[in-house]
Amino acid sequence: MDLKLTGKVAVVTGGSQGIGKAIARALAGEGCAVAIIARHKETLDAAAGEIKAATGARISAVVADMTKTEQVNRAIEGIVAEFGRIDILVNNAGAAPGGVLETLSDEDWESGLQLKFLGYVRATRAVIPYMKKQKSGRVVNLIGNDGIKHSYWEIVPGAANAAGQNLTLSLAGQYGRFNISFVAVNPGPVRTERWDGLIKAMARDMKITTDQANARAAASIPLGRIAEVEEVADLVTYLASERAHYVNGTMIEVDGGQQKPLMDAMRDKA
Repeated sequence: MDLKLTGKVAVVTGGSQGIGKAIARALAGEGCAVAIIARHKETLDAAAGEIKAATGARISAVVADMTKTEQVNRAIEGIVAEFGRIDILVNNAGAAPGGVLETLSDEDWESGLQLKFLGYVRATRAVIPYMKKQKSGRVVNLIGNDGIKHSYWEIVPGAANAAGQNLTLSLAGQYGRFNISFVAVNPGPVRTERWDGLIKAMARDMKITTDQANARAAASIPLGRIAEVEEVADLVTYLASERAHYVNGTMIEVDGGQQKPLMDAMRDKA
């Protein structure tokens, strides 16, 4: 199937590692010119070089902190100056800390919302005027299933994700008349660079071993394993394409059918 992505310009925030890097590589492999945004130049440059070597695509590495409005605006302005347009925005940067209510500080809540939610607001707000001018655009928001599948250990991600999901659906109704469409992708557990850290934090707060924490995550998924980054990237690449432009104002889970109450059931038996 031709996804009709050749010649499109895509921006992927948080594109230097994990899911974002896999998405950038998949889009580049389908013919997109891709700008990846992240905070750390060394990691960002390494990712850009790797993607370019693998795909031959035009890749731009843009250093910016998504919690800083002026840096986000400057990054988007620079990308438009370099490429002439932005057809696709994939909001992916950021994570919110896991933990239980008693151990989460105000700073934990603020950091989760600042990056995982407000970072998406900043990037989208910066891109929309260009998409309106060109009368076309696609925004894919990588959010997470915590916003709709509740877990006592993921209340900060759940709050940030629920806000992002509401934002996605609301903007789809506002900007459809400009031929700009929005969709949210909600991954469950994914094997990324930060997975080990999440598992260690889960084990700490649940007072179990890391092996037990890994087992709980897998046991809550009918397929019996967590996702690989490529499985998320493949879905996002399709949704970013012209083939799926009409998929607007909706959310798609890519979590193997995860049933989070099973994790609580395992806790109760421990």
